[in-house]
Amino acid sequence: MKKGINIWSFPAGMKIVDCIKLAKKAGFEGIELALNETGDLSLESSDEEILGYKKAAEEIGIELTSLATGLYWTYSPTSNKPEIREKAKEIIKKQLDAAALLGVDTILVVPGAISGLEATPEDEIVEYDVAYERALQVMKELAPYAEEKKVCIGIENVWNKFLLSPLEMRDFIDKVGSDYVGSYFDVGNVIYSGYPEHWIKILGKRIKKVHFKDFRRSVGTLGGFVDLLAGDVNYPAVVKALNNVGYNGYVVAEMIPNYTHYTDQIIYNTSASMDRILGR
Repeated sequence: MKKGINIWSFPAGMKIVDCIKLAKKAGFEGIELALNETGDLSLESSDEEILGYKKAAEEIGIELTSLATGLYWTYSPTSNKPEIREKAKEIIKKQLDAAALLGVDTILVVPGAISGLEATPEDEIVEYDVAYERALQVMKELAPYAEEKKVCIGIENVWNKFLLSPLEMRDFIDKVGSDYVGSYFDVGNVIYSGYPEHWIKILGKRIKKVHFKDFRRSVGTLGGFVDLLAGDVNYPAVVKALNNVGYNGYVVAEMIPNYTHYTDQIIYNTSASMDRILGR
């Protein structure tokens, strides 16, 4: 397995190219970029601008692992508003286009949500069965476009109150029925309710990419996400499960850059922890 890091792990405001340089300096083999709504590497970016990031990574000597985005929390593929659902589909297509230009093989997609992370009475709540059918329809509709671009749609397990078990995630992916739609498996996101090694065994070859995080069950909120090896993830079991299913792609750390001082230190600490986890 190769060692990567997500760009959200870096100090706020750091330019993309500077993040790429720091990832290389800290010993990572790859970095996962993210598509924004506006600004650098965004829905507004031209092909030339996107290709510029690919060239920068090549010159620095690091691989681009995949392409994430946080936009599906705002533009959910399962929203009750048709115009939001259409916007979500446009974003997935743009993300696939950008990934193809960057030369990466997987995009991270949140397939929808029943409600937000911390829903209030004013927030939209989508009925579970309705969300399921809408998400399935979107994935089936866009699978041919993903195949055309030769980029996989990786469905991430997140705190969206949706696709809550490995059996359900497995069956959802199988219903889509495309080699270009699979799982972007996040290790830390399942700790509050289960065991990542069980998910890995069940999802198997459907796993297209992996996020490494750590979480303390005793906290039980977003505040429970901690540095690698400081939480309840059984990383020896996780690595064993990944090896058992034949996964040999990138494992990408997705950290929360919350250090008050020496804000870049989390990148170096994460690199060292991943070396220990991967037995290097």
